[in-house]
Amino acid sequence: MLPTFERLATIVVCDDDAATTEVLCGNLDADRFETLAAGTADDALRLCRYGAPDLLLIDIGLPDASGLDVIREIRAGGGPAAAFDSALPIIAFSGRGGDGDRVRGLRAGADDYVVKPIFYDELHERIGKLLDRRSGPRLGPLRIGLLCIDPATREVRVGDRDVELANKEFELLRMLASEPQRVFTKAELLRDVWGYETPARTRTLDSHASRLRRKLDPDRGTYVVNCWGVGYRLIGG
Repeated sequence: MLPTFERLATIVVCDDDAATTEVLCGNLDADRFETLAAGTADDALRLCRYGAPDLLLIDIGLPDASGLDVIREIRAGGGPAAAFDSALPIIAFSGRGGDGDRVRGLRAGADDYVVKPIFYDELHERIGKLLDRRSGPRLGPLRIGLLCIDPATREVRVGDRDVELANKEFELLRMLASEPQRVFTKAELLRDVWGYETPARTRTLDSHASRLRRKLDPDRGTYVVNCWGVGYRLIGG
């Protein structure tokens, strides 16, 4: 049997240059990190919101918005039901290496600033130091009625009962819990939880939602509500 190794951390890598992203992700994967690739500011925010990363590595120059604005958006979050982990470690990188550029990146909320071209061994050391410095949970638990979701430990409880969820079941629950009562369309859920770029004819979402509903409330099937023809939403039990 081949040996298996636990991933050290999950890192969102955001750069609109596909070649740079491929090199960074390849090196990080080889060093036992899980990587989530993003090519735009919007992709980076989506992955930081729903991908539960341990660190964000982001280029300042992106096609749809500045990486600085992404950092500011993340740092503005806070509280038990926040959209983002406001304490997420962030390394910004850019081809601009002047003192003013570095200071601007740090003022926006970056923990570190790297100038291109990126030397991977140096970047690896910076990532390690940031992850080592981090302590405590990333977010407080989200509570909806008797339902408690801890994004940091990925633990779920209903009252005093522990609920064991598969990875995609947890990600589906976490997305629904990010905005309780809101109806998330099937297209949104398939895109952000499963990575479908275009609408697909699949029963994956429905089968996961059904299992999630039964696990959260085996007797009544509350919490996960199917809004027929639209999508799903979460309600308090």
